[in-house]
Amino acid sequence: MEPKKNNLKIVADKKSARIILPNMLTLIGVCIGLTSIRFALDGRFDFAIIAIIFAALIDGLDGRIARLIKGTSKVGKELDSLTDMISFGVAPAFIMYFWKLNTLERFGWLLCLIYVICVALRLARFNINSNQEASWRDNFFEGVPSPAGGILVLTPLIVSLSGFDYVQLNYGIIVPIFFVVTSFLLISKFPSYSFKKIVIPRKTTIFLLFGIILFFGLLLIYTFNVIAISSLVYLLLLPISFFHFQKIKKRHQNDKIQDDDELEDEL
Repeated sequence: MEPKKNNLKIVADKKSARIILPNMLTLIGVCIGLTSIRFALDGRFDFAIIAIIFAALIDGLDGRIARLIKGTSKVGKELDSLTDMISFGVAPAFIMYFWKLNTLERFGWLLCLIYVICVALRLARFNINSNQEASWRDNFFEGVPSPAGGILVLTPLIVSLSGFDYVQLNYGIIVPIFFVVTSFLLISKFPSYSFKKIVIPRKTTIFLLFGIILFFGLLLIYTFNVIAISSLVYLLLLPISFFHFQKIKKRHQNDKIQDDDELEDEL
């Protein structure tokens, strides 16, 4: 008699092993996002901000790592959306509610609800649009992405922690304005840079690495100052991305009209 083959697999197949790492990073992002709420409950808003920044860094890494090691999966895609909902929707809303919005009572809670709903709608639209064919539009997001939105609504708190508010600011007015504007940007079709398909010439790679190291070095030393400046720079980039998008769109429309005219001449 032939010996029975042992079908027990101790090690998973290569595809499953590649999926584990990015999904594990995504779940770590969930834990960090929830921990930021705990920090806010304890009144440690500085640690809450740092936790959201770490969650944003992980959110930027897990998808790229999954594509790099060919470990993308439908489960990972859904997990990523759920993580974004918690880390950049629910967590920032609670942080700002515990900091200032609770002084506005019911209106403050309404602003939190509106913001979280807008994050959910933005993520749903992103999941639908991500299945479309690749085009030049992939260089732009429709509306502000949820990680950027989460940091934007935290900007008043970040500015207060950075020490840049030399003039006495009325956060009772500024915070609701940031919530309303960010909620609108999330669900709008306002084009914003995606920074996903940036091509870096090989000659400038060393300068890019130096810039990244310098940025993170400054981030470690002047944490909230750097975050506040980065948020303001991103806000300034929004109108630039809008006009850049319109310029590229017009150029492609002209090219399409020209191609159609040439096709009509050939017929």
